[in-house]
Amino acid sequence: MFISFYVARKYLKSKKDSRFISTISLITISGIAIGVCVVIIALTILDGFQKVVSEKIINLNYHIKVSSFGKRNLPDLIDVERYILRDFPQIKIIHPFISKLAIIKSKKFTDGITINGLKRESLDITLKKYIIDGDINLSNNEIILGKKLAEKLFVKPGDRVTIFSLKHDQIPTQDNPPSIMQFTVKGIYESGMAEYDDMNAYVDFSTAQELFGMKNEISGYNIKLNDISKINMISDKLQDYLGYPYYVQTVFNIHQNIFTWLELQKEPIPIILGLIIFVAVFNIVGTLLMIILERTNVIGILRSLGANRKLILKIFLIHGAYLTISGLLLGNLLAYILTIIQEKFNVISLPEKIYFVTKVPLYISIDNYLLVSTITILISFIASLLPAYIATKVQPISAIRFD
Repeated sequence: MFISFYVARKYLKSKKDSRFISTISLITISGIAIGVCVVIIALTILDGFQKVVSEKIINLNYHIKVSSFGKRNLPDLIDVERYILRDFPQIKIIHPFISKLAIIKSKKFTDGITINGLKRESLDITLKKYIIDGDINLSNNEIILGKKLAEKLFVKPGDRVTIFSLKHDQIPTQDNPPSIMQFTVKGIYESGMAEYDDMNAYVDFSTAQELFGMKNEISGYNIKLNDISKINMISDKLQDYLGYPYYVQTVFNIHQNIFTWLELQKEPIPIILGLIIFVAVFNIVGTLLMIILERTNVIGILRSLGANRKLILKIFLIHGAYLTISGLLLGNLLAYILTIIQEKFNVISLPEKIYFVTKVPLYISIDNYLLVSTITILISFIASLLPAYIATKVQPISAIRFD
């Protein structure tokens, strides 16, 4: 093994009459590095999308939502909350909420939004970490807006907006006029999901009841679990427990389109990984074959001096390993550097209406680096066997006379 390493090292260091081969080796190493870098970054971005988007959706929406079939109002019964907490120890928190469509108007703009009425403890859980301006402590006739919505309305904390909505969920009549209330902007939040920030505003729970004429009524309950991995089992049991007219949905059901989109993003990765490895294999095979052609007379001399086929095989396998490991190290380093640059300086921005977030989410996982590196090493080793085996078949006399 020592002789194999010694001869392989001499091959690698020798520059005499080998400039062409050195260039090809450099191209091979660069090809492997770029391929590895691309796959690692792709996996890092996909993991980032799944982690960031999933966390934000869950944080803003709780794990389970209990509403009513047909989106009708439910009675605000304290007993329901108490019984659910008693009979379902897996449930950590249950809070009532109100959610209705409305129209918001400022001096310069009018838009349709969803008004969410939450109690103080619910606001702390969902919005507190996303407040970028103003305050989360709501009192009567105060409202919290998303950053994108506030920009469209040209408002900031302290400004006033007007909300128009239906009362009692009925078409306005002379006896049942629409509800019109003025609100002071208390705070601005930014979740990083532009579509969500554009559509949702938050008010105090009792204010929402007054706005929509929902005396002693609610839209449903938000539920947070101790362990989200059991969400499907608990939601099924809760549906059977509550029965009609309660309608139990998980956050994954409510936002199924987003989670399906996240899963679809991972589908092309095996194909991309396969194509990149395929290119790397051809690079390694081609480079080693060129080296064999150039070093045929050297192989013949080694054979005539007593080197067996096993030694020749080891020499070229070591050369293939050198190309692979060099490309891997360079590719891993390049992927990490580019990821850090994107994370720090946000070089690449995203169209918010398509990707739900305003910047590329990244999640650096050592597993992705190890997975890509391991697969590349295994495939490259197999690819190196063919040219190395061809080198062992070279006849000493023919090789020495080869020109």
